[in-house]
Amino acid sequence: MTLVALLGFAVGIVLALTGAGGGILAVPLLVFGAGLSMAEAGPIGLLAVGLAASLGAGMGLRSGTVRYKAALLVAAAGVLCSPLGLWLAQRMPNRPLTAVFAIVLLYVALRAWRRSRCGGDAPPERAKPPPCRLDTARGKLNWTAPCARALCWSGLVAGGLSGLLGVGGGFVMVPALQRFTDLGTQSVLATSLAVIALVSMAGVAASAATGHLQWAVAVPFALGALAGMGAGRLVAARLPAARLQQGFALVSALVALALLVRATFYV
Repeated sequence: MTLVALLGFAVGIVLALTGAGGGILAVPLLVFGAGLSMAEAGPIGLLAVGLAASLGAGMGLRSGTVRYKAALLVAAAGVLCSPLGLWLAQRMPNRPLTAVFAIVLLYVALRAWRRSRCGGDAPPERAKPPPCRLDTARGKLNWTAPCARALCWSGLVAGGLSGLLGVGGGFVMVPALQRFTDLGTQSVLATSLAVIALVSMAGVAASAATGHLQWAVAVPFALGALAGMGAGRLVAARLPAARLQQGFALVSALVALALLVRATFYV
């Protein structure tokens, strides 16, 4: 299992350098490096992403940047939809599932590249106020029906993709929170990590309960990911964020193309 641990170590470094969204590379690494199918690799990737997001969410809770009520609402919707994604993943042929993952990874690569060119996760320009607005006097979101509805739909999409593809859903949650709330960047990222942690670990539990989680692979992979995160954090602050995002985007695009080739010419 040394190879699996090394693959996890590589994922951990990517997570430390680029954030929880970098965990989307866990599944293709397991597919190419460990010879697993997409359905087999998904729950293992979720475990690594969930552990990483849990660490980030814990730091966010201590600093008070996590909007825990919003995170719980979104995660509850995601947990409801995640089993459906898992069910589909276990029944969908490997070729179309690989193609779907590759398309999602290409989107993530494009978004990372655009973010690096714009200087970060800047909130979008708005023509009208978002449905979820922060009451600065109370330091809490004002809950309305449109706000709850928007967050629930975001959770359903993130949860479905989490179960189907074995990804945390950060590429859904960050832009959704930016669009539907007026939270600051740090609060958006911390709340997104809390959602990812809850939804991912729920997906891991569901996979384990149904016998679709290969613990012999998952344990060394997760331990390697945690070690890689520790190593990556030592150098992350010394490297330019824009260059890291560009590198992540290029690697993600190449991996996505490799997955498309695999889906087209191989079973």
